[in-house]
Amino acid sequence: MASKQPQHDKEFKLNAVKYLEEHPDLTLRQCAKNLGIGASTLTHWRQQFRTNDGDIPVRGSGNYASDDKKEIARLKRELRDANDALDVLKKAIGILGQN
Repeated sequence: MASKQPQHDKEFKLNAVKYLEEHPDLTLRQCAKNLGIGASTLTHWRQQFRTNDGDIPVRGSGNYASDDKKEIARLKRELRDANDALDVLKKAIGILGQN
């Protein structure tokens, strides 16, 4: 079974980036180790912080630029769920049809 990566909230991510910037005497790797996260994760958060004017989007938080994008995301989820259900039915028909 695959291990699930921990989900950090927005506050933790913002504090991690601030910690990095407040400790110029430490390397990025040292800061990440002190925070218990990977260096690439911290690098990604810092990049998001800089490109989003001091904000870090959090997965599932509804950070959509417009209502249209929100609707597109909802429709994509709905399509994915429908395709998953169709795959299950196809497999069931294949198994039941072997008799």
